[in-house]
Amino acid sequence: MPHPLASDWHDTDGTHIDVRGLPPPEPMVAILALLAKPDTHDRVIVHHDREPIFLYPELAERGWSHEIIARQAGEVRLLLTRQT
Repeated sequence: MPHPLASDWHDTDGTHIDVRGLPPPEPMVAILALLAKPDTHDRVIVHHDREPIFLYPELAERGWSHEIIARQAGEVRLLLTRQT
């Protein structure tokens, strides 16, 4: 289950998770917990304070790719895609 302070929701473009404002390593913990849930879409949009470089090897190990889709002051938005 995702971290209780992270918010997640489903939308037409996939599952979203907002981990902004959480101290490290809580964003990574919340994201990885969400990816492990069986009802998580194959596309996850992460709303983060910064680029989570330590998350990338964990994603690859679990069969997910990542792409930065938006970067602005105070937010980096990532698209995570489950590899088939």
